[in-house]
Amino acid sequence: GVYKMAKRNAIVRRLPAVETLGSTTYICSDKTGTMTKGEMTVTKIWMRDTIIDVTGTGYAPKGEFRINTQVIDPKQYEGLRLLLLAGLNNNDSELQEINGEWIGQGDGTEIALKTLAYKAGVKEVMPRLSEVPFSSERKRMSTLHILNGKKILFVKGAPDIIVALSTQIATINGEVQPLTEETKREILKANDELASQGLRNLALAYRYLEGDEEEIGEDAEKNLVFLGIVSMIDPPRPEVKEALETCKQAGINVAMITGDHLLTAVAVARQLGMMNKEDIAITGRDLEKMSDEELYSKVEKIRVYARVSPEHKLRIVNALKKRGHIVAMTGDGVNDAPALKAADIGIAMGKTGTEVAKEASDLILADDNFATIVEAIKLGREIFENIKKFIVYLLSANFAELLLPLSTAVLGLPLPFTATQILWVNLVTDGPPALALSLEKGEKDLIFRPPRKPGEPLFSKKEIIVYFVVVPVLLTLLLTGSFHILLARGEPEIEARTTVFTSLIITELVMAYALRSLHKPSLKLNPLDNKWLALILILSLLLQLAVLSIPQLANLLGISPITAYDLAHAAIVAVTMFISVEIAKKFLNH
Repeated sequence: GVYKMAKRNAIVRRLPAVETLGSTTYICSDKTGTMTKGEMTVTKIWMRDTIIDVTGTGYAPKGEFRINTQVIDPKQYEGLRLLLLAGLNNNDSELQEINGEWIGQGDGTEIALKTLAYKAGVKEVMPRLSEVPFSSERKRMSTLHILNGKKILFVKGAPDIIVALSTQIATINGEVQPLTEETKREILKANDELASQGLRNLALAYRYLEGDEEEIGEDAEKNLVFLGIVSMIDPPRPEVKEALETCKQAGINVAMITGDHLLTAVAVARQLGMMNKEDIAITGRDLEKMSDEELYSKVEKIRVYARVSPEHKLRIVNALKKRGHIVAMTGDGVNDAPALKAADIGIAMGKTGTEVAKEASDLILADDNFATIVEAIKLGREIFENIKKFIVYLLSANFAELLLPLSTAVLGLPLPFTATQILWVNLVTDGPPALALSLEKGEKDLIFRPPRKPGEPLFSKKEIIVYFVVVPVLLTLLLTGSFHILLARGEPEIEARTTVFTSLIITELVMAYALRSLHKPSLKLNPLDNKWLALILILSLLLQLAVLSIPQLANLLGISPITAYDLAHAAIVAVTMFISVEIAKKFLNH
C-alpha cells in the first residue's frame, strides 16, 4: 500500500501514518503551490501615478507593458526601471532557457519578478554585498548592492509592511515625493482592490546608504522610498476543486492557511468553492487577539487564515485536536516543524520544503499538490480496509481449523485431518489468498464513508461476534456434522476425512472471494478487479484437484481418490458458507 502511495507522489515516512490518514477529519493546507499552481505571472504594476498592465504568461520573458492600452518601453521610465532592478536583484531564484523552454528554480514569486525584469529587457545583475533574509515573521527581505557608485538597499515584502517602513514614494519617472498619510491610505486601498481580484501583491522599495557599512541588519530597513506594488496571478490547480468536493462528501473539513493578503486568500477560496456564507476568514492579527477559549469555539467555522506565522499554525492544530479532530497540517519552512510535529499527520512539501520540515513530517508530497493529500487519505482508507479483510479471512478460517478437531474430540470421533493435511490447508488456502486480499482495489464509495473515529477498535463488537464467533462456529458445525454422518453411514475413515478435507479447502477459497468486500455483496464486484486473487483461487483449486486425482499425491497426504460425492458435498458446504457470509455483511451494514 505504501509503495502504491509513493507511485502517486505521497511518500510515507512513518508507517503508522497510513492508519491515521484514513481517519483524517481536518486538513489545514497552504495555498501557494499546494492549492494553486505556484506558477506566478505578474499582470499589473501599481505606481504612484499610474497602473501598468503586463501581458504574457508563464516563465517565458515575452510580453508587453501597457498604460491605458498604449505599449511603453519600461527602460525609458526611471522609477519603473528601478522597480524592475529591485525585483531582479532582491531575488534568489534562477531563470534560464533550456532547449527552447524557460525553466525557473526557486520561489515562484521571485521567478515571476525575474521574468518581469527580463520582459522589460532589464538584466543588470549587481553583486550582493549583504542581505537580511526573508522570514514569515518579518514578511520582507532586504539586499545591499552598488548602483552607479552608490550603495543601494532594495527591500521587498508585504505591501502593508513596506508602507509602514517608507517615508517617501517614487513616481514612474523616478521623482521622489513625501509619503503622506493620505498616500499611505491610497496604497493600502489599491492593495485591497488588487487582492480582492485574487492577485498576490508584493511591494518594492529602496534606500541609498551613506555609510561605509558592508553588513546590514533590520535597523537599515527604514526611511525607504516606496516604488510600487507588483500584482501576480497564481491560478488554482484545476484538480483541487474536485478534491475539495471529495473532502466535503467524505466528511473532511479543509482550512486554507497562507501568508497572503486576506482578500487574495478569500478570492482563491471562493474560486475553489471552499467558503459558505457562514464560514469565517481571519488574519494572523485576529488570531493573536483571540483567547484559546474563543479560538476553540470558532475554529471549526474558520475556513481561511491569512497573514499567519508558523506559531499560529501550532495554535490552530492544538485547537482542532481539542475539538476531537484528526488533523493533517502542511508546511515547508524550518519554522513549520513544531506544527508538523503537533499535527496527527504532518505533511511536508517535496519540491519547496526544507529538510527540517521533511524530517518533522509523517508524509511528503512529491508534487506539492493538495489533490495528492486527498488521494493519500483515500489510499490510507483502502489499506486499512484491506488489513481488516486480511484479518477477518485468516482468523475466521483458522478458528474453524482449531474448533474442528476440538469438536470431534469432544464427540469421541477420530481427528478430521492429519498434521500433513492441515499443513496443506495452510499452504494452499491461508497465506496466498490472504495476501491477494491485501491487494484489493478500494471500493469507489470508500472515501465517501465517514472517517473512522480516533481510538475506535479495529473491529466493532458486532463484527467480532459475527466474523470470529458465528462464522467459524457455523463452519465447524457443518464440517463436524458431515464427518459424523459419513462415519455413521459406515464410510471408511480415510474417505470421510477426504470429504471433510476437500470441503474445508473449497469453502475457504469461496470465503476468500466473499470477503473481497466487508460492505458490498460479492456478486456485485468485478472478478477482474483483483486479478491476483482470481489467479490464486484458480491455482489453489487446481492444486487441490491434483492432490485428489493423482494417487501418489493422495497417498502422500493420506486421502482417497476424489469422487463426485466428495465434490458435491464440498460444494454444498461452500455455498452454505458463502450465503452465510453475505447475510452477515448485510446484517452488519444495516
